Amino acid sequence: MSDQDKIKRALEQTKIFKSPEELLSSSEKTSLHYYVLTEPAYLEVYPEEGPETRIREGWITWDRPKLITPGYLMKAEGFSDEARQALEMIASSKPDLASLIYKMSFQQKVDSIRTAAKTIEEAAAQLDEESSEEDRFLTVILSGLEELWDVSLMKFVEEYIAESASESHFPDMEERGYLTRNQSGQVQVTRTLEGLPIAARDEIERLFDKVKGGEAEPSILKKELDRWGVYQLYEDRFLDLFRSSK
Repeated sequence: MSDQDKIKRALEQTKIFKSPEELLSSSEKTSLHYYVLTEPAYLEVYPEEGPETRIREGWITWDRPKLITPGYLMKAEGFSDEARQALEMIASSKPDLASLIYKMSFQQKVDSIRTAAKTIEEAAAQLDEESSEEDRFLTVILSGLEELWDVSLMKFVEEYIAESASESHFPDMEERGYLTRNQSGQVQVTRTLEGLPIAARDEIERLFDKVKGGEAEPSILKKELDRWGVYQLYEDRFLDLFRSSK
């Protein structure tokens, strides 16, 4: 079975047992508590050892939302090559959405892995029942395949970002002139003559001001310019930051 076939199978077998009751914040960081449930691979050979469910628990944290392109999102940290391929497959199947994905500077980190002597459905129900009232608003419980568990997590992330963007962030971005709608009503990124999204241009200007004011390191600005592939457009201004500091 090819890698793409494996990823497709992992995407198809992803199941969401509990979705967050809140969308991503449009003005501040959002931390999401996640549980990914999988059946240990050895049960395929020794089914009599079950039922058992492996529970991966962790957090995904997003910064405040920022309009991006798929190429920018590919630089998200903490995901395997297979998960990145999954994102490419998802984006190619939704060409309109592909140019409207939001990057929240997220990182995924597994805090713990444990095994429960329960079926996946039983483990999911118990985790949901044990969630505190406060935790329930930003918790997701899902299941996937053992060897490609983060592909399922990536699928959820893409859908969660898309829902947050559509329900909350798109209206705000339209008001700022970062997005427009075509004749079919589809949302499109508004760009400068150089092809840079206006939202990205404003973010870069914000970072220039922060670096000048000593509130941010030049390396952060350089990283942002590189991610958008526009360092050459801003090279003189960037180097002036060092000249003026002498």
